[in-house]
Amino acid sequence: MEKQNHPFWTRDSSILLGGFFVTIILIVYIWWPLAEEVLALIDWDGAWWLYMDWLLLGIFLFMSVTIVARANLKTDVLIVFVGVCGGLAIESWGTQTNLWHYYTAERPPLWIIPAWPIASLSIDRITRFMYWIIRKWEDRTREPIHHSLFRALYWIIFASFLTLMLVFVSPTFGKSYTLLSVLLCALLILTPTDHRFALLTFLAGSGLGYYLELWGTTRQCWTYYTLETPPLFAVLAHGMAAVAFWRAGLLVKMVLEKTGWNRRFIVNSE
Repeated sequence: MEKQNHPFWTRDSSILLGGFFVTIILIVYIWWPLAEEVLALIDWDGAWWLYMDWLLLGIFLFMSVTIVARANLKTDVLIVFVGVCGGLAIESWGTQTNLWHYYTAERPPLWIIPAWPIASLSIDRITRFMYWIIRKWEDRTREPIHHSLFRALYWIIFASFLTLMLVFVSPTFGKSYTLLSVLLCALLILTPTDHRFALLTFLAGSGLGYYLELWGTTRQCWTYYTLETPPLFAVLAHGMAAVAFWRAGLLVKMVLEKTGWNRRFIVNSE
């Protein structure tokens, strides 16, 4: 079997990283009063390093590195598009039903939406790295992990998540947003297309989601109705959102291929 060379830094990495920084700069510029509040907390004349938000900087650095890894705009543009649409839908659901609220009282705040496609790109890279590690282990040991193991873990983990979701959102069962969200999650869980990739995507999303939620809730940027910092559901919900975005991307890609737009995009981008 011929080995393929997959460089860490591709031609599209610079474009993607540049777009990432431009997005951050625009958010800071447009919502400067919010940035000014954060900067005002730092004692620039004293031990400023004691006031720096190292957790936020660590998350920022990690996501910067992961999104440029083997970047490919032909696929990443779709991830960004789905991330923006999905993030807007999720934030609208949560803030409109009062499951969580932001300190700016916006429902939802537009400045948080760009975080979703950025996180989606990072989760995509983490998932594919985990998938690569498993494949390398299988090739080295010549003992492939049986599909039944991933299938069993899939149903245990996703059934547990759905149960936790029903408990967490129960105060808002009377809201149409919540009913649609529960039905969508149930539909996605009951119609798996790839147990292994879905499971890895969920784990990657939950892993990154933990640090995002830890930062947001402990800094009181957003607060859940349970006042937990963070609630377990919120962490795992990032994993479920990642799976939903991945499945939505597959659907959009299928539609593009059926209509021929996928081929036109590839030709125009080369």
